[in-house]
Formats: sequence, C-alpha cells, structure tokens
Amino acid sequence: MATGRFRIVRTGVEGIEAVFADSRHTFARHTHETYGIGLIERGAQKSASGRGLVEAAAGNTITVNPGEVHDGAPLGDAPRAWRMLYLEPALVRAAAEDIFEGRPREEFYAPVLDDGRIAGLVSRLLALLLDAGADALGREEQLLLLLAAVLREEAPRQDGPAAIGRARDRLDTDPASAVTLEDLAGDCGLGRFRLVRDFARLTGLTPHAYLLQRRTELARRLIAAGTPLAEAAIEAGFADQSHMTRNFTRRYGYTPGAFLAARA
Repeated sequence: MATGRFRIVRTGVEGIEAVFADSRHTFARHTHETYGIGLIERGAQKSASGRGLVEAAAGNTITVNPGEVHDGAPLGDAPRAWRMLYLEPALVRAAAEDIFEGRPREEFYAPVLDDGRIAGLVSRLLALLLDAGADALGREEQLLLLLAAVLREEAPRQDGPAAIGRARDRLDTDPASAVTLEDLAGDCGLGRFRLVRDFARLTGLTPHAYLLQRRTELARRLIAAGTPLAEAAIEAGFADQSHMTRNFTRRYGYTPGAFLAARA
C-alpha cells in the first residue's frame, strides 16, 4: 500500500510492519502503540521525543517506544528517506524476557544511535523480513540480536558448552529440516537469545549461519552425486535453487553450475 511518498510493506511476520518513506513531511506531535526501529538512509531529521531532542543523519538508527510523544521534520530543505520497523509490544516483551532471563527491561534506551553495528542489524533484519524464502530461524535470530542491542544487552555468562553441543548435533544430523530457535532452545534448556549468543561464542557462527553452512555442504555432496541443481536445493533444505546458489557462491566463490560443469 502506498500513500504519497510512504510505502507500507507486509513482512510476513505477525506483529511486525515495515514502512519506507522519502518525504519532506513535518509530523505533528503524536504517539504509536508499537515500538519503532528504523534507519535514516538519506538526508537528516530532527524531532522532540520523550527521551530528549533528536537529530538523526544518514546511517543513524532511530527508535521510539510505545506511547512516546514525538514529532519529526527534515533538517534543511531536502527530503529525508528512512525505513522503519514497527513491532507489537507483546513481541518485544517476549523477546526481552528471553534476552534478560526474566529481569524486566522493555524500553529502547536512546532515540538515536550512531552505531554501525546496530545499523547493520536493522538492515539485515529488514532484508530477511522482506525475503519470502528466508528461514524462520534466521528471522528470529536477527530480531533477538537487534532487540538485545537496543535494549542494552548485558555481559554474557561463561557457561553452556554441553547445551550448545546438543543444538549443534541436531543441526549436523538433519540440516535439511526446518527448525526454529524455540526448537533448538528446547533441546538445550536455554532461552532463545542465550542460545544464539553462546552458540556464536563457542562455534564462531550463529545457529542460522551454521545451519546454512551445513545445508550448503549437503547441497555440494548431492550435486557431486548427480542430483539436479533444483532438486539438490530442495533436498538440502533451501527454499529454491536461487537461495542455494546465493549461499553456495558466498561460501565457495563459484556457483553450483560451475561446480557441476567442472565435474563433467
């Protein structure tokens, strides 16, 4: 749905809506019922928020809490472009309970963040939410990592290798099967966020990145055994051949087709 220079985008994930904007519009003071996290892509804007005056430029992450009174106007005469995600409070509340293991923390701490890591997390989550073939595991994982950053994650605990081993074994044994963070966390007896954090600390990869690596290795074996490319993609757990090709090329530096041709 488009309204002038604004575009509302369905993400395919219940409780999350995306809005893309490119506008000189000046917003009156207002509130949202949802949390908002977004990126300024071009230009700059100023606003008054419940957490103080805000000036945000291209590359900055901006946030808003439910019920927070704020406005917004461009800085200068040029329009500014931004992409926002709006998240239902219940979604953020459940994630926060998981991230902080029952200790309440449900407020985004800064209205503007000049932090390249957080901006990257927003961009990656947006890409996954708008990719119809993206795994639920990857979306869940990226959402938790982003929310941990904007809610101020605490220092990790230094335990859990045996529990992480159970999650790793499951991904090694059956990489083609669909799996969620809830599934893996249940195997480990850990919260979803702690699973992501500790898995990455112990293996060097998040569960989703590890799963994609295992799927790519499986696809390579299937192709080497003579399985047609499209069938290999599905058997290895990818949404389609294009998803397999993208991951295969990223990891090996050549396409599945080039690999197949080299073996002919």
